[in-house]
This record gives sequence, C-alpha cells and structure tokens, in this order.
Amino acid sequence: MDNIRLNRRTFAAVTALSAASVVVPALWAQPQPEKTRISIAVGGKAAFYYLPLTIAEQLGYFKAEGLDVEITDFSGGSRAMQAVVGGLADVVSGAFEHTIDLQSKGHKFQAFVLQGRAPAISMGVSPKTMPHYKTVADLRGRKIGISAPGSSTNMMANLILSRAGLKAGDVSFVEVGTVAGALTAFRSGQIDAMSNVDPVMTMLEQKGDIRIIADTRTLKGASDVFGGPMPAGCLYAPVEFIQKNPKTVQALTHAIAHSLKWLQTAGPGDIIKTVPESYLLGDRALYLAAFNKVREAISPDGMFAEEGPRTAAKVLASFDPTIKVDKIELSKTYTNEFAKKAKERFKA
Repeated sequence: MDNIRLNRRTFAAVTALSAASVVVPALWAQPQPEKTRISIAVGGKAAFYYLPLTIAEQLGYFKAEGLDVEITDFSGGSRAMQAVVGGLADVVSGAFEHTIDLQSKGHKFQAFVLQGRAPAISMGVSPKTMPHYKTVADLRGRKIGISAPGSSTNMMANLILSRAGLKAGDVSFVEVGTVAGALTAFRSGQIDAMSNVDPVMTMLEQKGDIRIIADTRTLKGASDVFGGPMPAGCLYAPVEFIQKNPKTVQALTHAIAHSLKWLQTAGPGDIIKTVPESYLLGDRALYLAAFNKVREAISPDGMFAEEGPRTAAKVLASFDPTIKVDKIELSKTYTNEFAKKAKERFKA
C-alpha cells in the first residue's frame, strides 16, 4: 500500500513538474519576429569595428532569437549602405554617420543598436615612401588607402586633411578594403598613407611599417580627433523596415546586446576560439594585441549617447558642404528604444 501511495505521489509530482516545464518557457519566450530571414550587409566584417556582429553570428545569438541571418561582406561600409539602399539587403552593419548622410540626401534610415562607442580608426603614413614626413600638409599629391569611397575610414581621412587646409581633391584615395589587401597595398608601397581599422593598423604599427598620425582607438583619442564622443559601428535600417518589423529589430538588438555582454568578460583565448581563423591574418599574438588596443571602443550596452550624434553631424559638416547641421533631424537618425529593452534583459 505504501508503495502504491509513493508511486501516486511520484506520478503527481512528475506531472506537476511537466506542467511547469511547459508554462515557464512561455513566460520567458520572446515575441515571434515578423520576419525571420534577415540579410545584413557589412563592409569589412573581419575588422574589430564589427566584432560584436561576428560574435553574435559565431555564438548563435541570432538563431537564439529566432532569426536566420545571412551576412554579406563588402569592401567598405559605403558599399554595404548602397546594398540596402538598393534593396539588396534588409539591414546595414555600418558607421552611424551614414544615417546622417542618408538623411541629407532624402533617405530615411535609423540606427537602433550601437556596436562601437568610438570609431577605432587610425591614420598613418609610410616611412618607406614618406621618410621626411612632418605635417599632414605633406600628403598633398599622395595616395591614401581607405576601405572604400564614402566609408568611415574615408570620412576620417577627409577630416584630418581638412584641418590641414587640404581638400579631398588634393590627394588620391585608393580603395584597399580592411584585411589582407590593405596590408599588401601598404607594404608594397602602392599607397603613401592609410586610414583604416584594426587588426590591420596594429599589425603595421608593431612591425614598424607605419607611423600613426591620428588615432581613435580609445575614447580619449576619439574625443581629441572628433571633438566629442563619436558613435561608430551600429545596425541601421530604413525607417519603414523598422516600423513594419519591430519584433524583428528587437531580436536583432538582443543578439548584438548579448554579444556585447559576452565581450565584456571574454578573455584572449575566448576571442581566438570564437572568430574565424582567417580573421587572425596569420598572427594570433598581433591579433590579440590589436584587440587590446580597441577593446575600450566597443560599446558596453548598445546605447547611443545623446551628444554622440551631434558630434557626428558637426564632423561631417566640417568638410562636406552638403551637410547642413541645422537641417538634420538628429533625433530621427537613431533610437534607443530597442537597446533599452535589450540592456534590461541582459544586464549589460
């Protein structure tokens, strides 16, 4: 009799637990995205500028949010932007300032989660082709490597040149991408200077192949160059896409916020194990040295600081006469609505 009672109690307990196992996940379940298959265009995916995107992909954070994400890599951010403007992709993983440039041209785009709170771009000259370099003015008539025309690396080069009284037409910009092609172009003497991202710049720097003349890989460095906090890599999309697919955008934001949370405590070994082998460019030690240089530039929570977009608008207007700061509605270039929810969920 006792055995029968025990079995009945056990059965009742198991039944209760089974019921609970059905109910509890439902309490924590995220809303089903309106669009589960998403295409993201990125310019230079192997760069640290987009490391949170790679982490979200490699660790399955997009899939955990119910998304099937396809990432297409382009030579630079401007190329990725053009892909979305042309309807070839849904979302851009690119530079925040593109949302301002797009608005000035009549396109309504909005950034919804920040990956980098500083651009982590540096600019340097070649000791080989410019051994007597003294000032930025010496770059007149020279060839400058950038990831792609219109990219954030191009923007920074234009800013540095403008402060020395030079215009874009005073130099020749050469598209070199952000990985092996950039290293080859610089080391072979095809270009005299370069504005680019890590790990490429640190690899050149540690080998003595480049002399850095402007550096935004730290918050202080970015503030010194741009005159304030400068938002960098982010996910942005057409406003119409965001309005039609808020649950999808929230899921994308959750995935990036999850990766930002992971990056806060990830060690060198964790990074090496997670990124594709090709990202290391054949030198693990230098890759990790580059990561340590840019770690501070990675956003901790995906949120945009209010003063950041103002800095970006002023920077663009300083060398691009088509950008009129008083005509730009900065509040429409970004939103923290989705990042706030993600921050709360992941305690970023």
